[in-house]
Parts: sequence; structure tokens; C-alpha cells
Amino acid sequence: MEADIAELKKEVSLLRKELSRVSDEAEVRKVHFKYGYYLDKCLYNEVVDMYADHPDAYVEFLGSRYRGKAGIKRLYNGRFQNTFVKGRNGPVHGFLLDHIMMQDIVDVDPTGTHAWCRMRALMQAGTHKSVRDTHPRGHVQWWEGGLYENEYLKENGVWKLFRYRYFPFWHAEFETGWSLTKENYIPWPTKTYPEDPWGPDEIIEQKMLWPDTRVVPFHYPHPVTGKRVEEDDLRAPHYGQDSAEAEPPLSLALPEGQERKGEGNTWSNEGSVRVLPELVENQ
Repeated sequence: MEADIAELKKEVSLLRKELSRVSDEAEVRKVHFKYGYYLDKCLYNEVVDMYADHPDAYVEFLGSRYRGKAGIKRLYNGRFQNTFVKGRNGPVHGFLLDHIMMQDIVDVDPTGTHAWCRMRALMQAGTHKSVRDTHPRGHVQWWEGGLYENEYLKENGVWKLFRYRYFPFWHAEFETGWSLTKENYIPWPTKTYPEDPWGPDEIIEQKMLWPDTRVVPFHYPHPVTGKRVEEDDLRAPHYGQDSAEAEPPLSLALPEGQERKGEGNTWSNEGSVRVLPELVENQ
């Protein structure tokens, strides 16, 4: 009898851990989807509040980083809010900015306080012809496809965005499609804060826009083989060209001054390693 009770207690403990993991994965997924709904409607105050207060929080976007809550506010409440909606919090008539979030892969570590998520975004954006004379973008419509490789942090029991990496992969004018998209469709930041009042804290060598087709690195190993994708295979050489001649692979490395205390550790569930050892946050 005692052995049976001990076995039952063990099974209950395992079930609790599994339930917590599944519940945390669902919450992380919801956090990102809710972020997307606020972003769609230019509710930038609410977007900023989705981010962790941790000093290591940042946004990596278009070859630059906006670090800490102050930098994150500068991107959303400065650059985006003033460019798209002239400083207001919320939508303006005739401006579309819808983000469809999908194909999410969420992995939560055993502490239940740190998570990774790889997700795809498909954006439809533009202006209605009725506002072409009043909106600074004129009369435009375009598509954008991008990938996230984000980290999330549980602060005071609440999941929040932590290290946000968005790689806008391709753009296309609605009328002409992606095969005729001009290179460097979105201008790269060239100045940092405070020289640029809405600028990033640092400019980094992570510049990728269509027709560049390099692979955004995966936070996880292959689920069957357990192997990582080789760095050369993350490159995108021209057809027939040796990969050594192509642009270097992209990276999920941390900025200077940040570290992962759990780096090198391995954790798994359901028989699979969930996150590459060098990306494990907690010990």
C-alpha cells in the first residue's frame, strides 16, 4: 500500500509539472497574440506595457536594438506612434496595419519563468484612397512577412515580452508582388539615440531584407535528431555559389553586458531537448 501511495504521489507531481508547463505555454502564446492585437490598432501605450521591466529587456529590429524600457518606449511611442498616427494612442481613420500571428512554437523552461517563441507574422498595411492627401504615407498598400525569435519573462507571476527579435523577411507592393520589390525596402537606422531622438541605442550587423533569404536561427535543436542546423546552412548564397562567399549567418546572441546563467545546460521534456544549451537562461 505504501509503495502504491508513493507511486501515486510521484505521478501527481509529474502531472502537476506537465500541467504547469502546458499552461505557461498557452499563456506565453496569448501574451504574443494580445501584443499583436494592440499593435494592429496602434495602441502603443498598451504595447509598451506588455514588456518586462527587467533592465535586459530589448527590441531587435532592422539591424538595431532598443534597450531597456526607455529604448522600447522610444521605438513604439516615438518612431511608430509619431510616424503612423501623429502621436496619438490608437488608430487613425483609413490606416491599416493588421498583423496575423501564426505557426507559433513555444518552449517554457523548467523554472516556469523564462520562455522562447518562434512565430511568423503576415502583415497587411496601407491607406485608403480617401486619406491620400492627409496621411503622410499617401495612398499605398503593401504586404510584409516576418519571423520572431522572442524570449519571454514571468515577472511577479505575469508573462511579459522580454527579448524581442523581429526579422521582417519580405515586403511587397500589393499591385506588383514580391518579385519586383526594391532592395532595402525599409530604410535602415543610421543614427543612434540621442543624435536621433527616436533612434536605437545601438546599430548591429543583423541586416536582412528580401531578396536576402538567410535563415533566422532556431532556438531549438532538430526534434528527431537533436542536432542544430549547421551555420553554413543558415546562409543564403546565390544559386551555384559557395556558401563561404555569402553573407554571414544571423545570430541570436545577446548584446554586450548580458549573459545567460544557464548557458550550457540541457533541459528536455517529452523526450526532446527543447532549447539549444547556449540559449538556456536559468540554471
